[in-house]
Amino acid sequence: MMQQYLGLKAAYPDTLLFYRMGDFYEVFWQDAEKAARLLDITLTQRGQSGGQPVVMAGVPFHALENYLARLIKMGESVAIAEQVGEVGAAKGPVERKVVRVVTPGTLTDTELLSDKAESMLLAVHQGPRARCGLAWLSVTQGRVHLAECTQDELAHWLGRVAPSEVIYSAGVTERFEQQLQVLRQSGAFTCPMSLRPDWQFDSALGERKLLEYLGAASLQAWGAHGLGEAHAAAAGLLAYAEHTQGRQLTHIHTVQVQRGDDLIDLPATTRRNLELVKTLRGDEAPTLFSLLDTCMTGMGSRLLKTWLLEPQRDRTEARRRLSATTALRGAGGAGGGSGPWAQLRGELKGVSDVERITARIALRQVRPRELVGLGKTLQKAELLALNAQAPEPYLAQIFSQLQPPAGCTDLLRRAIAEEPAALVRDGGVIAEGFDTELDELRAIQTNCDSFLLELETREKARTGIPNLRVQFNKVHGFYIEVTSSHLASVPDDYRRRQTLKNAERFITPELKAFEDKALSANERALAREKWLYEQILDQLQPHVPALTQLAQALATLDVLCTLAERSLTLNWCAPQFAPEPCIDIEGGRHPVVEARLAETSNASFIANHTRLNANTRMQIITGPNMGGKSTYMRQVALITLLACMGSHVPATHCRIGPIDAIHTRIGAADDLANAQSTFMLEMTEAAQILHAATPHSLVLMDEIGRGTSTFDGLALASGIATHLHDKTRAFTLFATHYFELTELPTKARHAVNMHVSAAEAGSDIVFLHEIQPGPASRSYGIQVAKLAGMPSPVLHHARHTLAALEERAGENDVQVDLFAAPPEPEGPGTSPVEAALAAINPDALSPREALDALYQLKRLTGFAG
Repeated sequence: MMQQYLGLKAAYPDTLLFYRMGDFYEVFWQDAEKAARLLDITLTQRGQSGGQPVVMAGVPFHALENYLARLIKMGESVAIAEQVGEVGAAKGPVERKVVRVVTPGTLTDTELLSDKAESMLLAVHQGPRARCGLAWLSVTQGRVHLAECTQDELAHWLGRVAPSEVIYSAGVTERFEQQLQVLRQSGAFTCPMSLRPDWQFDSALGERKLLEYLGAASLQAWGAHGLGEAHAAAAGLLAYAEHTQGRQLTHIHTVQVQRGDDLIDLPATTRRNLELVKTLRGDEAPTLFSLLDTCMTGMGSRLLKTWLLEPQRDRTEARRRLSATTALRGAGGAGGGSGPWAQLRGELKGVSDVERITARIALRQVRPRELVGLGKTLQKAELLALNAQAPEPYLAQIFSQLQPPAGCTDLLRRAIAEEPAALVRDGGVIAEGFDTELDELRAIQTNCDSFLLELETREKARTGIPNLRVQFNKVHGFYIEVTSSHLASVPDDYRRRQTLKNAERFITPELKAFEDKALSANERALAREKWLYEQILDQLQPHVPALTQLAQALATLDVLCTLAERSLTLNWCAPQFAPEPCIDIEGGRHPVVEARLAETSNASFIANHTRLNANTRMQIITGPNMGGKSTYMRQVALITLLACMGSHVPATHCRIGPIDAIHTRIGAADDLANAQSTFMLEMTEAAQILHAATPHSLVLMDEIGRGTSTFDGLALASGIATHLHDKTRAFTLFATHYFELTELPTKARHAVNMHVSAAEAGSDIVFLHEIQPGPASRSYGIQVAKLAGMPSPVLHHARHTLAALEERAGENDVQVDLFAAPPEPEGPGTSPVEAALAAINPDALSPREALDALYQLKRLTGFAG
């Protein structure tokens, strides 16, 4: 037994080996110690090997998926060794073989993989002249992606792909391996890495493999020829995927070459700061994706996430999606449910995940109940294709791809039982009437009960034993049970099989013959079902490409219907695409904040306009904390992103020009594990933006320079703002509390001052959340501190010190004692309304300040005039 185990383990030295023994999967020696530590299971010892006790641990076979999920989440890989031989068929232990290897990057099991997430495997190849080849795929999608880049661009690509597992060649240089480790530690990617043999990363081998999978003589049709480094990465990628799945990936049907200028650049910092798929705390909601995702299928949710994170620079696809979504909206009003999208979503409800089921068919890992779900989905798709009325070209193309492959639906309906067992080994999977031989074997089992009852009746009459019983159990088979009080009446042809305390169990020649027939029929029926199931999978293999296309059509239709529903429910408008650089938004709203306000307080979101064009490329935004500067900047970025992905947007009007990237530097954080302070991280991210941004980029800079001294921070902020205006010329939203920066628009003709309005009443502040022209007059930091619950003595001290600083701000060589005791506070002040009335003095206030005071009075009194 141990010899067999060690032989299997030698082929998977760096992988936990789960070795099937009866009702348990066992792990031994170092694997057992590791599994016990990770899974909190008990270590035991049994026997010896080489004079040393055999350390082991195990998990029940029926709970395997739960333990696998925990190990995969920890970044571990597991090889599963199953019994493939027949018990007693040969001397020695039953033959076992590794049937699959489960790794973080090659998951296909629905129990291990969220229906809204993809498991992405990426291979990296180090080429000459500081070049890199990249190849990645999701095993459930069957599409290989290729790219080439410089080593300096590697971090960008790793963040863009967001792999679940990275593999690389053992032949890379030590410096390159260190670079990968540094990138992993810095957060460019966080998944586990695996080292693979150098010979697997061969350019010619990769090209041959791709041609074999595609069934083509050249890669030119996919634009994938001449990519030597990427082909080498593809060789390693496909070899590893085949190794983990135990077979070729016959469902791979296309290759997609990606280049740096194909997609709008959304760096990892942008995805994090805009909370596209995860909040800053790491939660899955509330995010833009969680707001958008009302998809009816898992494959629709995954496609929606891809559209959101991979918007294309070319507007063709976005225009197609907008046109289709507009057609699906129909005449339905805001929140209406009468448009074409509503009926289609009803049809899509309950649709199975055809994409993953198809991949599992190709890998021969599909389960019976998945095939039942596939059959029902194919019937729905056929009805959709027949009844579709889609004059819109994109929708017409989608509906044309919904027709199931010929014979596939009928095969599944005839072959698989309506309510099959979970696993083939349990039997009851193949439908009655599909196979004559199987039906005959089942009939023997079905007639078993009636035969036993008939035999029992005859034996009672023959022997005169009134309590005689003919029964069956899995341990002792069939038997006749007679109590001790009637043993004298037992006929001579009864042969004792088992002695109990108060009874004896017997077998007769007739019962023995039936037992042999019945048990043989059960074993033969199970074997026949397994064979038939494999034959069904063989017949489904030619349909895999068509099923893959149908899955893509269903997912696309699901996403388009979802975007139509969201646009109506949330009252979004269709954006327009302009040829010239511009971001022109009227009544723009932050989609997630607006939805949260509606859920929690029924409050309405205050919309704002944004005008960025050739004449106005930068907004210097000032105003109080909590006033809405960050919300405003983020909403501009989210509206731009939604438009570029082909969605309606939260605005009353939107016009977007060409965009190549969205860069953000928002918030304060540190990376102490990598020796980066808050300010160092801020400067690093700002430097990356200055190097990467172009005149077609949107840049968000929030409170840059606040992590160092006032003069240092002001100097850096002014330098960064000037560079973005003069050199980069990107569309920039620059929020700051350095009021000195509001002088920039007087010297820079493409910059304007904007501020978030607020009104003060006594010591209180009301945030108006409106973006207005001109600079803010104050930051209202002390008022915000009061809202945060700062103790009154601290606030009083701060007001006294602030007044002293402002009084002496223009004097030279005058020091302010920051720690001098302030005078005692005065008694209760005037009411907010009285303070607002007193503030309205046209002789003492500028027109803008007087307008702010009037607006505050309006808010305090509730007067709508």
